[in-house]
Amino acid sequence: MSTSLVVGNMIGAGIFLMPAALAAYGGISVIGWLVSAGGALILARVFSNLSLLVPNSNGGPYAFSRAGFGDYLGFLVAWGYWISIWVSNAAIAIAFVAALSVFFPLLTESRVAAVLLALTAIWLLTWINSTGIRESGKVQILTTALKLIPLLLIIALGFFYFDISNFTPFNASDSTNWAAIAVTATMTFYAFLGFECATIPAANVENPKKTVPRATMIGTIMTTLIYILSTVVVMGMIPMDLLALSPAPFADAMGIIGGEWGKNLVAAGAAIAAFGALNGWILVQGQIAKATAMDDLFPSIFKRDNKNGVPIWGLVIGSCLTTLVMLMNYTEGLVEQFRFIILLTTLCSLIPYLFSSAAYVLIALEKLKPGNNPLAIHALGGIAFLFTLWAIFGSGERTVFWGTLLLLGGTPFYVWMKRKK
Repeated sequence: MSTSLVVGNMIGAGIFLMPAALAAYGGISVIGWLVSAGGALILARVFSNLSLLVPNSNGGPYAFSRAGFGDYLGFLVAWGYWISIWVSNAAIAIAFVAALSVFFPLLTESRVAAVLLALTAIWLLTWINSTGIRESGKVQILTTALKLIPLLLIIALGFFYFDISNFTPFNASDSTNWAAIAVTATMTFYAFLGFECATIPAANVENPKKTVPRATMIGTIMTTLIYILSTVVVMGMIPMDLLALSPAPFADAMGIIGGEWGKNLVAAGAAIAAFGALNGWILVQGQIAKATAMDDLFPSIFKRDNKNGVPIWGLVIGSCLTTLVMLMNYTEGLVEQFRFIILLTTLCSLIPYLFSSAAYVLIALEKLKPGNNPLAIHALGGIAFLFTLWAIFGSGERTVFWGTLLLLGGTPFYVWMKRKK
């Protein structure tokens, strides 16, 4: 279940559009994938090690940052991470509706129908999560298995339709090779957000010192292989000029393999991917708020469990906020603002990685055992820190500026909580 939480939260509906987004850069984007995958695996190792150094602590990035730097930075990490979850959940719900519109054209014609379906998905999964973490985990296992079917079919069968000439020119953009690699690595790294999810409900996991680090690494490795192989196959099946214009590249690839039924299979897979990711992130939003509230840095309402041991108010409040953001997207004139907020939330996910990497060095050195090499700790934490810093830089100065304001905007709330305490 922990591994499926990692894989399920990482593989959302976004991967089904990634080949089209990368097509403008050509075959060099594969190197970008490898760079971002390397960074994700290094960060996954950092989080795996932190789960051993700070055991049985719910909250993942929040717990690690607080252990390394104290309450204030821990709060900023929790604040930004929590906001990023419930805002991103609105985008995932919309992606779920968009995938189903292939089967139900009414969803593209009627805003009311689209909104009602998205709200139904949000609140259905909120209710499922309220019945217990194990029940949510069962849904996660099922949806993760189902969403992988079309991706694995493309990997297995697509090589029979593979044309290596589609990767020429190797760099199809006007940028230098280094610039193209940097851009594509930054773009693809966003697909890896969520590898830390197994560390967040750690206190609810059996034998967390063994399970959490294994789930983090296994889930990240599995997702990396699926991402890179499936993207390379699709890019090898469809010429880059056509791929760049495709609104559904995986569906087009499966259409080559199996005709109309192949396209429908991919559309179903995209819908299931979004549904499963939404389920996992709704679970996480309640757990991160509860972990912060347990340290009196969030209001006490977030640490109240229902009879199933679930932080029910964290789920309900988070889903209410998701509902408001999603409704905003369907309000005419606010679509661009919504897209920009999504970009900001990506930055709010990267900041916890940055602080966690630095906290790892401090905590690991403090708990250094005789015979262990401190240089290895500095190397792992330093590379993870620098990679995350590079990814933040790649998100653009406008995003960094407004994202920083968003994070620091939680400071008055932090001061109020401290005074209340």
